[in-house]
Order: sequence, then C-alpha cells, then structure tokens
Amino acid sequence: MSASFRFPLRVAATLALALAAAALCLALHTPLPWMIGPLLAVSLASIAGAPTASANGLRNVGQWTIGTALGLYFTPQVVALVASIWWAIVLAIAWALVIGGLFGRWLEWQHGRRMPHITLRSMRATAYFSGAIGGASEMTLMAERVGARTDLVAAAHSLRLMIVTLVIPFAMQWSGLHGLEIQPPALRNVQWGGLVVLALATGVGAVAMRATGRNNPWFIGPLLVAIGFTVGGWQLSAVPQWLSNAAQLVIAVSLGVRFSREFLHTAPRWLLSVAGGTVMLIALCAGFAFVLAWATGLHPATLILGTSPGGIAEMSITAKVLQLGVPVVTAFQVCRLIAVLLLVGPMYGWLYGRKA
Repeated sequence: MSASFRFPLRVAATLALALAAAALCLALHTPLPWMIGPLLAVSLASIAGAPTASANGLRNVGQWTIGTALGLYFTPQVVALVASIWWAIVLAIAWALVIGGLFGRWLEWQHGRRMPHITLRSMRATAYFSGAIGGASEMTLMAERVGARTDLVAAAHSLRLMIVTLVIPFAMQWSGLHGLEIQPPALRNVQWGGLVVLALATGVGAVAMRATGRNNPWFIGPLLVAIGFTVGGWQLSAVPQWLSNAAQLVIAVSLGVRFSREFLHTAPRWLLSVAGGTVMLIALCAGFAFVLAWATGLHPATLILGTSPGGIAEMSITAKVLQLGVPVVTAFQVCRLIAVLLLVGPMYGWLYGRKA
C-alpha cells in the first residue's frame, strides 16, 4: 500500500481509538472526557509504538472551532470586566516570565554537569527555552536559532502541557470547583444560517492571521473575529456542542501523537526533572492565583486556570467545560502567550548574549 493511502488510514485508526477513549471517559464521568480520554489513549499508543497519526488540517479546524466558541463569551460587560483587571494580567505576565526563567535556571543547574556532551552555551539555551511558559513549537523554533538541543526543548514542553492538561481538570473536579461561570455566552441556540456566516467570517480571520505570519492563527484569528461580533451585539449563532466535543478530540490527538517510543529514551533524567518541575510550577502558580483572587475579588478557580503553565486551548477548554470564567481565563492565557513570544527571545539576549 502506498504512503498516500497509509497516512489517511493511520489518521482514521487514531481517531477511532480517540473516540473509543472519549466514550469510556464519558461512562466513567471523568472531567473533560473528549480531551483527556483521547490524550491518554493516543499518547500511550504512540509510546507503545503504534502507528498513530494526526492530520494538521483537522487540528486547525479544531482550534478554529474552539477559538470561535470562546469568542462568544466576550459580551461588552465581560470585556469591561477584563479591562478593569488589566493590572492583574500584567502581573500574571511578569510572574510567568520570572517563574519560567527560574525553572530554566534550575534545569540548567540540574543537568549542566550530567550532560557533558552538550556545550555550556547549548545547555543554557536548552534549559532556558525549556523552562519558558510558552507554546512548544514557538519555543523550539527560538531555541534552534541559538543552538539549543531542540529535541529536549520539544520534549519538555510536550510533557509539561500533558501533565498540566491531566492534573488541573481532575483537581478542579475533585475539589468541586465548577459551575461558577461569571457570565454565559450571549447566545446559546444554534442558528444554522448565522453559524455559516460566523464560520466564514472567523475563517477569514484565521487565513488573515496565517498570511501575516502570526502565531496560533487558527485559534487567535477566529477568537478575535468572534469577539468582534459579540462585542458589537451581532448574535449570529452558538457553536453546536457536538462540534466543540469533536474539536477537543482532534486537539487532544494532535498532542498525543507527539509522544513516541523514542520519547522515553530521550534523556530520562531530563524528563523526570521536567515532570517534577511542572508539578512544582502548578503548585506555585496556584498559590499566585489565590493572591490575585484576593486582590481582584474573582474566584480562585478561574485564576488558577488563567495563570496555570498550560496552553491557551487546553486551559480555555477546561474553563468552558467546567464553567469557570471562560473570558478571564482566555484573556489571561492569550495575553501571556503574546507577551512571552515577544519577550522571551530578547530576554535571552539580554541575560546571556554577552556570556554566550
């Protein structure tokens, strides 16, 4: 069988596995069944050597769907609320930069001497960009430009994102922190004509963001367009729940296929340090969230998701499913990602440019 036929079959088989895992999680009443079940099943299958595969097009459509659904929460009242806590968002950005930098220094201290085959400059860059709380692909690309071990950087971010995606939803469900939505989306009914218009408009936003070379175009573009419609009072349609569920599934699959049999053999001590450090990051960010909650009057659960060291889509989906202040979580995560992408690279030059 030719490669052109094998890949679609691998994608279809992986999706079937993910769907079965989601059904099992639904039966077990786990949090985020459409994300956690597929993520665990596909990750374990990939590590076991199964020929799992993910289609980039499906992942993009999943991000497009989630970005659109989240944008429908940003009513004028919610936007005013988010704008009123701009200072808290700035503090959260500063916190992410500092704690990510400290995490990177700790990784360098832990492994600088244990990996003598890696030069001091390469180890420093590898640890720095592995510790930064940003997107895996963006951090890996930045790390490559300064001579870091990109395999270790990509492995660190993939493992961190997986741990955060698994730990926080379970912690939220077990603690009973859900159903605390500040304000639900303005429109809950699906209107098919309006949905078509919304899909076309948000699709244009995604294509425009991609054409200008922006990061996360299939998420950020639809999010901004949907926010524009919602703030302007144009209530076109809600996003069908089944479509949101399917989007969660394909996003989880795209994360799960990053893992492979070779993944566990990629510097096991390095991965163990990343795992332990990620758990510590979650705990420290939770503590910071409680301080912000006291200062802003918002619920701690919302700010735990907003400041957690996870990804935008994953944490926003968690907020949406558990009804934990979707606009605030999304605003915190989006602003942090933009700031990290703009500042992490220059900060490396300021801190280590002359030494390197």
